[in-house]
Amino acid sequence: MDEQLFFRKLNGLCTSKEIFDFLSSLEIMSDTMASGALQRISEVEVDDNGLKNPGGVLENEVFRALCFQFEFESSKLSNTGLLNALQALVKLRIDPQSTLMANLLSEGEQRLAKGQLTLTNLCAFGESLLQLEGPSSVTLEQIVNHIQKKDIEKWSPREMVMVYKMLQVTVREREQYQDLLNRMNSVTLTIVSQLSPKFTSIILNSLVALHQTQAFPLVTALCKHSVKHIPYFTGDELLNVLEAFLYFEHREQIFTEALETYVPKSIFTMHPQTVSKVMQYCCRKTILSKPIFDAVAEGFISSADRFTTDQIAEYIIPFGTLNYLPPSASSLFRKLETVLHTRFSQFQPHTLLNLLHSCVLIQRYPVNFLPKIFSPYFLQQLQAQPPGLDRIVTCQLTQLFLTVTLECPFYEGPKLLPKYQVKAFLMPHSSLDVHLLKRVKTGLLYLLKKRIYFASEVSTPYFYTVDIEIKLDEEGFVLPATQCEEVHRRIALCVDGQNRFCVNSHNLLGEEAIKQRHLQLLGYEVVQIPFFEIESLQNCRKMAEYLHKKIFPHTYGCSC
Repeated sequence: MDEQLFFRKLNGLCTSKEIFDFLSSLEIMSDTMASGALQRISEVEVDDNGLKNPGGVLENEVFRALCFQFEFESSKLSNTGLLNALQALVKLRIDPQSTLMANLLSEGEQRLAKGQLTLTNLCAFGESLLQLEGPSSVTLEQIVNHIQKKDIEKWSPREMVMVYKMLQVTVREREQYQDLLNRMNSVTLTIVSQLSPKFTSIILNSLVALHQTQAFPLVTALCKHSVKHIPYFTGDELLNVLEAFLYFEHREQIFTEALETYVPKSIFTMHPQTVSKVMQYCCRKTILSKPIFDAVAEGFISSADRFTTDQIAEYIIPFGTLNYLPPSASSLFRKLETVLHTRFSQFQPHTLLNLLHSCVLIQRYPVNFLPKIFSPYFLQQLQAQPPGLDRIVTCQLTQLFLTVTLECPFYEGPKLLPKYQVKAFLMPHSSLDVHLLKRVKTGLLYLLKKRIYFASEVSTPYFYTVDIEIKLDEEGFVLPATQCEEVHRRIALCVDGQNRFCVNSHNLLGEEAIKQRHLQLLGYEVVQIPFFEIESLQNCRKMAEYLHKKIFPHTYGCSC
């Protein structure tokens, strides 16, 4: 039979029985046709759980006859027949120690040594070795050395992807094969538009594994290209793409918008690990996407019982970090409390602390669990596991303790011992915008006339640092910042730059929201000076007028 007609008929068959009946009707076929038949059998009979019907395939007379031919005539096979058969048999989980597999592998290695394999052959051989032997394969490195001599510009997308996968497991040192990678990255950039969802995901995953931070044009192009594939990625493929966005610190508005369309529609069918990675992406990039967060909350309420403890934390922590309560907040945190009661002992200590700390950022108080958190036993557990009781951990513990002290006066459980408390909070996201602070200070000087009437970056006895503090006496007159007597009112100016807000949003991050809430409870009059209110003020006079209205709204006029 003509090969083209053979493959046309073969590809129309959907079960191994149909394939075996078809093969039985033929008197003769080439090794390429025979290996193609094995490949088609592997396509229809193998799924994620392995071979669907081992007995019906492996014991079949036609299948055994095909294997017999490949085992005893391996030296007579064409390169395509040899390596396609090897690929199919690997997929069918044929014993790697069998004579059949040993003969095919040996023949492949001999032809490799003689330089007889084309790029397509090298890729097929490499793919089989990856599945059979993994990164420990010595032959893989020989294949890559042969590949280096080939003309990259003539490679197909499939061949390019296969070489990236091989390099991912063979490169052991940062600079190894970097010249080859540079050439591949340049050529891949020209074929990005041709890449399928699977190929896009694999290449991004390889670029992460190979630390290709210098290939930024390619990364950007792949990230943009991935947008149209979002509905078609498998869970693992989308994980790879999100991991690349995080690793290369890339953010793409159209990618977020595509996720906002996809996640709400698919939340009940998405794997929890994929949803966790979506939330991690939003959290790390400070992207408050209400469509995504609202859908994730519904997914948690519906399915949290089957999540791992890490997934539970990864679903919930971004709500606190980005200071957002979804419409279903009451049901969401009721479900969280139920899960914590049931599975409290299963959580790793640091995961549990991160989770409970994120809850207090948005005024959800885990008072039923705090006695255990402040217990000596739990604190010893924290200390015993990395990162131990480092500065971030002790800040979280201290902020939990301060929260129950200020916001939960009814709490009567154990307190956090002073030795575990910090003197001042670390607020990594909310570092002060120095340029913005300088502009505000200049405006204040214009308004108050003298620098002695306000202080900046003031440490308080309550762990927080106030951006700018102004003191007033009982009659409302401004006092020198150093004066401690007759202070009737303290005004805390919170100079909030863009880094204290979710991206493209006026929504404060959780750590800044809790700071302002606590300062208020500690007796300060909190005045927020957000960047978006003052960025358009052109000179000192306008800034002074703005500050006058914000700080002294009931005082008539501005003497500046």
